[in-house]
Amino acid sequence: MAERKYLIEEIEPSRFFGPYNSHFKTFKAKYPLLKISSRGNNITVKGEEKDIEEFIKATNSIVKFLKINQSVSLGDIERVVQGEENSKESSKKIIIHGQSGRIISARTKNQQELVDKVDKDDLVFAIGPAGTGKTYTAVALAVRALKNKEVKRIILCRPAVEAGESLGFLPGDLKEKIDPYLRPLYDALLDMLPPEKFRSYLEKGIIEVAPMAFMRGRTLNNCFTILDEAQNATETQLKMFLTRMGPISKVVITGDLSQIDLPPRVKSGLSPAINMLKGIKGIGIVKLNEHDVVRHRLVKDIIKAYNKRKKHKTDDD
Repeated sequence: MAERKYLIEEIEPSRFFGPYNSHFKTFKAKYPLLKISSRGNNITVKGEEKDIEEFIKATNSIVKFLKINQSVSLGDIERVVQGEENSKESSKKIIIHGQSGRIISARTKNQQELVDKVDKDDLVFAIGPAGTGKTYTAVALAVRALKNKEVKRIILCRPAVEAGESLGFLPGDLKEKIDPYLRPLYDALLDMLPPEKFRSYLEKGIIEVAPMAFMRGRTLNNCFTILDEAQNATETQLKMFLTRMGPISKVVITGDLSQIDLPPRVKSGLSPAINMLKGIKGIGIVKLNEHDVVRHRLVKDIIKAYNKRKKHKTDDD
């Protein structure tokens, strides 16, 4: 039996081990044939040499990942251990520097595909379940485009599923009425922009928020537009929105086909749009899945459970 020691350097050891050693416990569980212990910033590993080498390689990847990213989640650890994170390409994945110098980057292979598609295509569909970072990545790309002066404005749009009379009864002006629907987009922007700059951009119209219905008749030119929760748009609404694109325009449409909130007998237009438009040059489609979940690790298991139930229900039918 071989024994090796690993010294964690250049990062705070607590970031590697995680709260209450939770990250380290998960990491250790991936190597049941090894005897692994830690003290301070020293890790002692005992076992077969080939297993130790694999452990050291994965540990190096996590340390390199932490040098570039401010935090690491349990999902990140799992992806590193499974070889899904390529630490050599980490610098390529940086999208922008957010608040307090925080690095915002693509954290999974499919998120990186979304970044690449937006760089290449003017219209991109990002489809996937909750927690896969599709909206957050899209917002980061919009902020990057604005900072790089590639566009003059960012337009954030969401279908207000409760639109019509119930929306009209909400107190306040238009912005106050639709703010609850756009809260996730605001939260993402505040991760990337200082609050005073964010408010200034809103006041000057550099960042604009609007319900989907208010897009009719407009030409969206020289802007980066995000249509979020597009599964809650009808086919007519999506056609109207897609035909708003101006000559200089980037559009990202995000949606989760498993969470359609439209009233009964009202069909979502997202899936038909994707099927009609796939294959057209300049339109990209990225599909994210439970492996891209960057929220709590249980979110991945929850999505798997719902997918399994859906499959069994389909088989029974």
